[in-house]
Amino acid sequence: MGWRNKGTMVTIGGKVWLAVVAAASIGMSVPCSAGYTVGQAQATTPATAQSKPQSKKAPKTPPKSGTSSAGAGKASGSKTKGASGKARAGASGKTSGSKTTGKKGTASRKRHVVSRKPTAQTIRLTSAFKASELLRPMAQQLAATRSAAAYSGVEAYARQHPGEGAAAAYLALGHAAMLDHRYDDAVGSYRQANVSGTALDDYADCLGAQAAIQGGHGADAYGLLDRFAERHPESIFDASAPVLLANAHLQQNDPQGALKVLVPLVDSAQASHVDFRYALARAYQASGDTAHAASIYSRIYAGFPLSVEASQARTQLQAMNTPPTAAERKVHADQLFNAKRYAEAGEEYHSIERDGSGLSVADHDALLIYAAASDMRLKKISRREVEKLPDTKDDSAALKLYLLAELSRNENDQSAHDALIAQMVRDFPTSRWLEEALYSGGNMYLLKHDAQQATYHYALLVKLFPKSLYAPSAHWRAAWMNYRQHNYAEAARLMEEQIQMFGGGIEIPGALYWRGRIYEDEEKNFGQAANYYRALSGSYINSYYAGLARQRLNVLKAQTASVAPAAALSAVHVPVVPELTGELPENEPHLIKARLLANAALNEYIGPEIQASETSSEWGALAQAEIYSSYGETTRAIQSMKHSGISFFSLPLDEVPTVYWKLLFPQPYWADLTASSRKNGLDPFLVASLIRQESEFNAGVVSHANAWGLMQLLPSVGKAAAKKQGIKHFDANMLLNPATNLQLGTLNLREVMDRFGGQAEYALAAYNAGDVPVRQWMEVGDYKDIAEFVESIPYSETREYVQAILRNREIYRALYAVQ
Repeated sequence: MGWRNKGTMVTIGGKVWLAVVAAASIGMSVPCSAGYTVGQAQATTPATAQSKPQSKKAPKTPPKSGTSSAGAGKASGSKTKGASGKARAGASGKTSGSKTTGKKGTASRKRHVVSRKPTAQTIRLTSAFKASELLRPMAQQLAATRSAAAYSGVEAYARQHPGEGAAAAYLALGHAAMLDHRYDDAVGSYRQANVSGTALDDYADCLGAQAAIQGGHGADAYGLLDRFAERHPESIFDASAPVLLANAHLQQNDPQGALKVLVPLVDSAQASHVDFRYALARAYQASGDTAHAASIYSRIYAGFPLSVEASQARTQLQAMNTPPTAAERKVHADQLFNAKRYAEAGEEYHSIERDGSGLSVADHDALLIYAAASDMRLKKISRREVEKLPDTKDDSAALKLYLLAELSRNENDQSAHDALIAQMVRDFPTSRWLEEALYSGGNMYLLKHDAQQATYHYALLVKLFPKSLYAPSAHWRAAWMNYRQHNYAEAARLMEEQIQMFGGGIEIPGALYWRGRIYEDEEKNFGQAANYYRALSGSYINSYYAGLARQRLNVLKAQTASVAPAAALSAVHVPVVPELTGELPENEPHLIKARLLANAALNEYIGPEIQASETSSEWGALAQAEIYSSYGETTRAIQSMKHSGISFFSLPLDEVPTVYWKLLFPQPYWADLTASSRKNGLDPFLVASLIRQESEFNAGVVSHANAWGLMQLLPSVGKAAAKKQGIKHFDANMLLNPATNLQLGTLNLREVMDRFGGQAEYALAAYNAGDVPVRQWMEVGDYKDIAEFVESIPYSETREYVQAILRNREIYRALYAVQ
C-alpha cells in the first residue's frame, strides 16, 4: 500500500537538480525549464550487473533507508499536491529550530550561522517577500488547478498589491499560462512582473524569454537575455541564458547570431552540456556547415543516448542525409536497454532489423537476441520465439540461455532451469548473463524456501562475480541461509566476510547483529558479542538492528568481560556528522529569494535557488523543508529531507538539530491520530510511523492500487470498517478525510494485530504483503525470536518496510515521548 515519489529533475545552468515540486511543472527542453537532462557516455553493450542496479522479480531490491515501500502486489501510487497540517514557521519563514552541535568523529563544537548584515538587496527581497505573503495560497492553487477562478483570484491580487506583490502575482500567472501552453499570455504576465517589481527580475527575464521562444517570437527574447549575467549576477540562470539566447536566434533564422553567442563559450564548462552542444550543432547546420553539425550530432547521439537531444540529433542527421550507421544505432539501442527503457530499445532493435542494414552476421544475430530480451522484459515473447533465435558462439548465446532459464522459472520447471544454469556455468563462466541468471535463480529458490539451492546460486554468484552489484546481497543471503540451517560456523565466517568485503552496504547492520548473536548464543563469547553490538549501535545508531543491539547489551551487562574487538570490526565505517545548523541565515539573498519563489508558486526553483548559496550545505536542507512546512505541506517537507543527502539514520539524535528530526518525523493530525490510536489500543507512535511509510502524511493520495489516504486503505476495507463503526452511506472519498481515515485505518490495523496475536512484526508484514504470505512464512519458521522472523521475510520490500516502521517508531518516541 505504500508509494514512492522520486521528485522532479530540474535542469538549471546545465546541472540537474532533484526538486520536490507541484504536480504540474514546465516541461520544455530549453534552459530555464524543468525537465530531464541525462548526458554521459555509456558502455557500448548492454550493462552487466556490475554496472547497473538490479531489478528482479522477487525478492525486490530493498529501498534505501528513509524511503517508503510499496506492498507486494500493491502498485506505487502517485502523490497529490500538498498535505495539510499546522505550519511550523510563521509567515516570515523563520525557523523555530534549536541551535546545534556539529561534529566530525568525536570532535564537538557549536555550529552557528554567521550572521549577515542587511544589504540593499536583502532589504529589497525581504520587502518583496512580505508584500507577497498573502499571495501564496492563491498562487499555489493556481499552479495546481489553473481554473478560471484561480486565475481571477491571482489577477485581482496583482491589481490590489502594486509593486513587488504584483510582480510575484504576475510571475505566478506567467508560470500557470506556460503550463497551459498560452505563451503570449505568459509573455505578457512576465513583462508585467518586470515592470511591477525588481526582486525576481532574473526569473521574469529568463522565463519571459522562454515564453517568447515557445510562442514563436524569439526576437522578443533578445533584450531579455542580452548581458544576462551582468544584469543578474549570481542568478541560477546565468549559465543557461546563453543557450536560451542562441535558441532565440535560431528560431528567428539567425544562425550567425547563435554562433556569435555560443562559439566564444566552447571551452567553458557550459559547453560540455548536451543542450549547449545541440544548439551549437543546429547553428552550424543552419549556417550551412553540415560537416561540423553532423560531427556534433553524432557525438550527442552516441554520448548522450538517454537525452531528449539524442533523438532530435538522429532526426537532424537523417535530414542531412547522414543518418547513424546500423552499428551506431545498435550502440544507441544498447544504452536504452541498459537504462531499462526496454520498449524504446526493442523498437530500435526491430527497426534496425527491418531496415536490413549492413550488420555482420554475428552483430545481426546478437541484435535479434537483444530484441528478444527487450520483448521478454515487456512480457511480449513466447518460448517458441526464444527457441527460434539464432545459435551463436559469443556472449549473446549466454543471453539466449538466460532467456530460456527465465522462461523455465516462470513455468516453474526447476529441472530445466537448473540444467540451463549448469550449461551457462560450463560454457560461459564469465558472462554477465550467468551473473543475472544466478541471482534470479537464488531469488526463485529463496521464495520456494529451498535454502540449499538458494545458497548454491548466491554463493556461486559471489565466487564468479565478486565485484557484481548483486554480490553484497547474494553474499548476505548465503550467510543468512547458513544461519537458518544452523550452520553457525559457516554463517559466522560469511558474516565477518560481509563486514570486511562490503563495508557500508545495507546488509552490514544485520551482519553485525547476527554475528553478535552467534557469539552470544552459540559461542558464549559475551565480550565479543558486546563488541559487535556496540559497533553496530555506534555506526548505525538509528537503524532497526541498532535498537536490537542495545537490548542485547542490556541483557549482557552482568556477564560481559572486556575483550579486544575482533579483526572484522576494524572495517566498520564510523559515520561523519555533517556540519548542520538549526538557525537560518535570515539575510542570505538566496534564502529570501527561495521563500519569495514559494509565494509565487515557482516551486521547482526553490531547491536550486537555495543550493546556489555557498553556505547552503549547513542549512539548505532545513530551509527547503521549512518553506514547505510553513505552508502546511508536510509531505513535501519530508521528501525534501529524504532527498537532502544527509544520512540521518547513522547520526545520533543529539548531534543533529532537533528541528531537522521534527521535520523528518512530523506530527500532523496528531489529536485525531492519538485519539483513534488509543481507542483501538494502538501505540500512536507506531501508527505515525506506519503512516509516514505508507503515505508520508499525504491525506489526499490515491495509489495506483486504489489505496486511499493517510493509512492507504482499500475502499473495500474502508467500507467494512465503516460498517463496524456505524458510519452509514460510506463513500470512498470519505477516506480522504484525515479524521475518517484515521478512525477506520486504526480499526483495521487493530484487527490485523489481533489476527496475529498482537505481534507488531507479523501485523506490519501482513499490512504490507497480505495475511496469506505471512502465514506461510510463519509456518516454515522455527524462529528463535521475532527478529529472526523479520530477517527471514523473503520479500525484501516487506522486510525493509517492517524494519523501517519499527525503527521510525523508536525515533518518534525519542522525539516526542517526553514533552
